[in-house]
Amino acid sequence: MAEFELAVCSEMVFTELPILERVRRIHEMGFAVEIWSWHDKDLAALAATGARFTSMTGYLRGDLIDPASADEVVRTAELSIKAAAILGVSRLNLHTAELDGEGNAVRPRQRATGEMWLTALRTLERIGDLGAEAGVQFCVENLNTIVDHPGIPLARAKDTLALIEGVAHPNVKMMLDLYHAQIGEGNLIELIRRCGDAIGEIQVADVPGRCEPGTGEINYPAIAKALCEIGFAGTIGMEAWASGDSSEGGETALAAFRAAFS
Repeated sequence: MAEFELAVCSEMVFTELPILERVRRIHEMGFAVEIWSWHDKDLAALAATGARFTSMTGYLRGDLIDPASADEVVRTAELSIKAAAILGVSRLNLHTAELDGEGNAVRPRQRATGEMWLTALRTLERIGDLGAEAGVQFCVENLNTIVDHPGIPLARAKDTLALIEGVAHPNVKMMLDLYHAQIGEGNLIELIRRCGDAIGEIQVADVPGRCEPGTGEINYPAIAKALCEIGFAGTIGMEAWASGDSSEGGETALAAFRAAFS
């Protein structure tokens, strides 16, 4: 089996601890670390933990799909690049539309238009050029609109893949989130094969519940095998809650994640 880099989202495990302690625990267990927002964190203190950070959110405001706010996505992507340099992060995450603190659409929309497609492509071209200049990769994450993120157009995996293939920029890839894809589309192994070289990173959690691999219906060892078969040897990030309570539950969740992809 390929030697994947395994990373853990520090926003979702060891939640009884301050963020710096979560990062230290994840690092001590031998995983890389991912964060969501960066503007509300002490980046210098995070960097001082010695952890390897693999991804974080790559914008603050605006919608990729909206001509009225796309410039704000680009402007805050530039700020994100500067923040990423402090942590050594080389992968910045994007969504097709802005999310609030609860994961809901800030400006919900129920259907996609041709203008949205064109605006997203043009905005991604600009962001890709920023990434190329800075030596970082931007990844567009697919989301599910059934359970977690209603009102986000172009959020399904097939749509985000179409955007990545349409922009055809080496610094714009797909953050293929298999939890979201299972809820919205299913057929995950075929989806992995279809996405292929468009994948910048894989994110995982089980369904239902969004907890660690092995707690739901997704066969993650089979997913690992499929990723090996397409030659993927990049980062797999566990963006999942621990099914058990307390620190022991977090440790169990991380062990289950490692077992699924080792």
